[in-house]
This record gives sequence, structure tokens and C-alpha cells, in this order.
Amino acid sequence: MKKKLITFLNIISEYGQILIGVILASIGLKAFLLPNGFLDGGVTGIAILVSKQTDFNISILLFLISIPFLILAFFTVSKRIIFKSLLAILCLAISIQLETFETITDDKLLIAIFGGLFLGGGIGITIRNGAVLDGSEILGIFLNDRFGISIGRTVLVFNVILFAVTAAVLSVEVAMYSILTYLVTAKVIDTIIEGFEDFIGLTIVSKDPESMRQAIIERVGTGLTIYKGESGYGGRGQRRDIRIIHTVINRIDIKKMHRVINDVDHTAFVIEFEVSNIRGGVLRRYFDRKHNKKTVPVPQNL
Repeated sequence: MKKKLITFLNIISEYGQILIGVILASIGLKAFLLPNGFLDGGVTGIAILVSKQTDFNISILLFLISIPFLILAFFTVSKRIIFKSLLAILCLAISIQLETFETITDDKLLIAIFGGLFLGGGIGITIRNGAVLDGSEILGIFLNDRFGISIGRTVLVFNVILFAVTAAVLSVEVAMYSILTYLVTAKVIDTIIEGFEDFIGLTIVSKDPESMRQAIIERVGTGLTIYKGESGYGGRGQRRDIRIIHTVINRIDIKKMHRVINDVDHTAFVIEFEVSNIRGGVLRRYFDRKHNKKTVPVPQNL
């Protein structure tokens, strides 16, 4: 019973956040972009461009243009994602139709930036909860699945064509501001999906792994995992039974980590790599306040 209740509450939370995302996206469109003739990328941009050229209702166009991409989604993603995306796009179309806003600003730069902020925030929140508001990502997933073309490249080509048409049909200035809106939107989406914190993973091979382990725990305050490994052939010949340290830190601590590594073993072999998502584990220093802020034992973070 408790498990069913938790599942039900999670579903309510997902759909509630999708609704918030739809509202934010519609504010970005109705309060900033649409009244000033600016476009975004993807299906939304196509709907705005066609609406400007034909005076056809933007809400109906947004829904109709999204249908072929939702059909593509049937062959690439789960039915639950399709249902939630269909619901989200329908809610966005209705919201755009019903919402009315007075002109907030006439400054084109502010329009592009804040329109992108609201639209990107709405799309990002929606994606985090398993739905999409724009079909260009679905097209990217489909082409990647069938032909191995990267999703990022598909979306980029899609929008390059869109903005080129915008420059030819409307004006170069509108196309340039629309590109700015798209860049702001994309950055906000990435930030919301990946989180505000930026993490770095490190793999460290040292001649003195025990001292390195102690220094990282005590001075950086993060957990770590140690692998047993075997070295290959280097300048010193074959060396067996090495210990490989693996840890994840916040980017803000990277300089401190460099100092710790250099102090313990300046010849250590270190690999750094981006980490897009972290769940569980220990990533910060924890203190025992009852014992004058002495470091307490830190469990592994992997």
C-alpha cells in the first residue's frame, strides 16, 4: 500500500512539474517572442514562422506540426513518453491560446534573452519529467537510432535550415535575434537537465595510493573508490598489482585536488572527465559538530 502511494505521488509530481514547464514555456512565447515576431528553434519556430506568413492560429499549428514527430516517437521511445509529450504539447497549445499579456518591454535584446529563459526553463522542466515540448529532439533520436547520426547534429542542422529560411522570408535581424533566443533556450535547458552543479570525475594512479587516499579524504573531503589493477608495459617494464583511485568532485574543488595530488605524488597519472549526473554517495566534507569539527569517516562515493 505504501509503495503504491509513493508511486501515485511521484506520478502526480511528474505531471504537476510538466504543467509548470508548460506554463513557463507559454509565458516565454506569449509575453516575449510572439508579440515581437521572434522565433525559437525546432517545431515551435516552424509554427511561429508559418503563422506569421499565413495568419493561421499558432496553437493549432503547433499541435498539427508536432503530430508527425510524435508518430516518429512511437518507433523510438516508450508509449508513456509519447502520452506525456502529447499531453504537454496539447496543454501548451491551449495555454498559448488562452493567455494574454501586456507588452513587458520593447528592448529586442531583453525580449530574446528573457523569452529564451522562460522557454528554456519550461522545456527543461518538461524533459526532466519524461516529456518533450519540441519534436526536433524526437527527430534526432529517430535518426540516431536508424542511421547513427548524432542527436546534436540533427537538431543543429534542423535549426540552421529554419533560421536560414527565417532570414530569407522575414529579415536577417529577426533571424539573428531568433538565434540568440535559441542559444539562451538551449543553455537553460542544459542547465536544468544536468543541474546547476558541475562535477568532475578523476582516475588517479599513484606510486603511493594509500597516502593519496588519505590526503583526498582529509583535505578534499570527498569519498572515493579504489580498484585493483595491473599496469601495462612502460618505461620501467611491467608492474603488477596497482591500485587505481576513482573519485568525483565539484568543479570548484578541482584546484584543491590538483594541489593535493602534486603534494603527495607529482608524477601520478591522472585522468579528468566530465560527469553529467550524480546520485547517492558522498561528494562533500561532513563534519561531526560534537567533536570540534573533526572529519568523520567518509563512505565510498561509487
